[in-house]
Amino acid sequence: MLGGVARGWAGEMRIAVGQLATGADVGANLAACLRVLDVAARSRPALVVLPEFCNHPSWYDDAEHCRSVALERDGEFLDAIAAKAAAMGSYVVVNCTLRDGDRCTGTSLLYSPGGELLGSTDKQVLIGHENDFLGKARRAGPVFATPLGRIGLYACMDGVISETPRCLALRGAQLLCNSLNSFASDEASLHVPVRAAENKVFVAAANKVGPLIPEAILEPVSRQTGIPVRFLMGAGESQIVAPDGTVLARASADREEVVHADIDIADAERKERPDGSDIFGWRRPALYRSLAVDPNEQQCDYRGAKSVPCALLQLAGTGQGAIDEAGERLAAAFAGGVRLAALPPLFFLEEQRVDSLAEAVRLSELAALALARRCPPDGYVATTLVAGEGPQLVAALIGAEGIKLQQGPLHRSERYAFSPLAEQVRTVDLGFARIALLTSDDACVPEAFRLAALAGADTVIVPALPLEDWEMRTGLLERSAENRVNLLVAAQPGPFGASFATALSEDFTVLTPWRKRAFDGLLTLPPTVRASAEPGVTAARVHPRWAANKVVSRGTDLLAGRPWQLLEPMLAANAPAVEAQ
Repeated sequence: MLGGVARGWAGEMRIAVGQLATGADVGANLAACLRVLDVAARSRPALVVLPEFCNHPSWYDDAEHCRSVALERDGEFLDAIAAKAAAMGSYVVVNCTLRDGDRCTGTSLLYSPGGELLGSTDKQVLIGHENDFLGKARRAGPVFATPLGRIGLYACMDGVISETPRCLALRGAQLLCNSLNSFASDEASLHVPVRAAENKVFVAAANKVGPLIPEAILEPVSRQTGIPVRFLMGAGESQIVAPDGTVLARASADREEVVHADIDIADAERKERPDGSDIFGWRRPALYRSLAVDPNEQQCDYRGAKSVPCALLQLAGTGQGAIDEAGERLAAAFAGGVRLAALPPLFFLEEQRVDSLAEAVRLSELAALALARRCPPDGYVATTLVAGEGPQLVAALIGAEGIKLQQGPLHRSERYAFSPLAEQVRTVDLGFARIALLTSDDACVPEAFRLAALAGADTVIVPALPLEDWEMRTGLLERSAENRVNLLVAAQPGPFGASFATALSEDFTVLTPWRKRAFDGLLTLPPTVRASAEPGVTAARVHPRWAANKVVSRGTDLLAGRPWQLLEPMLAANAPAVEAQ
């Protein structure tokens, strides 16, 4: 029986997430939290996660108002949460605003089944209005070693970017608890599951429902910003995600609810991809040092075009015979005005597999020459080749004069163990766009995309040969979203999907007037064009100029607002040990 296991916590356990609405009455909000915990207790969970800002919505009249509704650690509200954890015999994660000396913080707290406060984590990335009233974390939050396993905590915007969850996972966290206060539907559909899959850990994410701002001003704020009232509400969809990115349980979008799932924490210890590559073992911390440099010292000049016609090419088959087909499709695309095209990787090899290095090099040379002959002076096509000394696997951008840019792998994968590694992310300025290329395996590593964005790329091209479902379903889309870059993904149709492109919108910063499109509840996900499962050419456009705006909400820049001062685990050869017991 799971109920017995939930009390023993020997590998398998039940975890739950509860979503609720909060308003201006702190006492009523406490009652809602206790009510949800009572519902959760019926399933006898080992751990329950509650949303962000459980004590009060993160909307304040002024600093004094914020301070007046913030909590003390040993006050009535949190004492009641602790008592409920003890009564349930469960771990409980709750997030609220706390008074911390002369400032207030957004803080996640972990209570033991005995009602003891084990520790807390302050929010590292604040969004919009929060920047006016709350202080950011001054130190990284701990990883808690418990009988359940190793637990890390983060909140909402901390999970829209990859660094905070990544650092927790690198320090050994097996279960990440994410408390949210979000209106954005792409948090649940995109950011939350990718944080699990890219680190191969469990994620338990609890979101709000109901108004996220005082009900009395919903209509005025809606009129002022052009955001429909329904998008000023918590988006719900609290969920529990497995290490492969599979959503094990998901709540509704609009009502108070508790969902749970049974997990085996040992699954978070397995860090191997299907080819045997170790996702932590292949990391190269020395390569990531620029991620811990003040982004304000890494300013990029985005001068690309507002719109660039592109094409994604899918072929009837692979092998040497596909070279002629690729050339014909490419010529037709360029004749139609395309300036940037992308082909699947190694399309000229049978099953896109490197069986013989000599043959792979020979066919790579034939393919590169054939593609170059089809390129006009201002047109370019990307694919993956095996070329040069080593030889090396390279993502290559080919123009009429040959290879314009080539990018070797940044991380050693087992399927391409023959290939020497590159020492940096390279970009090329084509005038209409600044391009970065990433190999398919590198695209799984969040640090690789971040390096491309910091190098000034407004458009990233990935010739993709995925090994796992999450890569095409959520992973690459999330990379485009969290870095605010255009993306071309070229893949042969297969069990994990087909090619697609994302194109940045001019309208982006929330709670500001939008001119070109209506607000649709998406925080960062750009519009996406997907190819069918059939061979052919899929037309798309990218918008390089709009990569300049990375301000998701006032005071919150997706690159400059990262917690770059707290990235020691990403740069360490061996991540620091778990701090909290």
